[in-house]
Amino acid sequence: MISVMMDCGADDARLAMTLAALVPGAVDGILRDVTLFDRDMDEATRRVADHAGVSVEHPAAFHEAIARAKGTWLLLLEPGARPIEGWIEACEAHMARGLTGKVAAARFNRSRLDRPSFFQRFGAIRHALSEGLLLPKAQAVGVSHMALTLEEMARGLAARQLQADIRPRVG
Repeated sequence: MISVMMDCGADDARLAMTLAALVPGAVDGILRDVTLFDRDMDEATRRVADHAGVSVEHPAAFHEAIARAKGTWLLLLEPGARPIEGWIEACEAHMARGLTGKVAAARFNRSRLDRPSFFQRFGAIRHALSEGLLLPKAQAVGVSHMALTLEEMARGLAARQLQADIRPRVG
């Protein structure tokens, strides 16, 4: 089971895109809950969160919210990122492998439409959550004590590649 977590600012349109992409996971029963960390959310973003039934946490409750997550795995995403069809099966396969011994974090592949060209990679700012991050809750709890944001948690973590694509946030 997966808990999704996002740091969210004034991103109502981006948040709605991500939540819409996660609906199949909720329908399949793999998605347990979604938590947003309020990083200066505006009223429109709060309304989207409220209509979707996701919980909103103050950044001061960062570590506690991660520990309270209902899922045994956490999926860290940026608002606007959209896992593409097949993500549920890829996550289930990765989590099943983790239960048989080797537990490791994993990232999605960028969709072919969003892969930067050779020259675009130079000088581009790369975000640690551009491809999302799926990790065991126990690992997330441990790493969260050294971070104040999900981006900081994900930075520098070794991760495998999931056999699924993601459309990263735009802009």
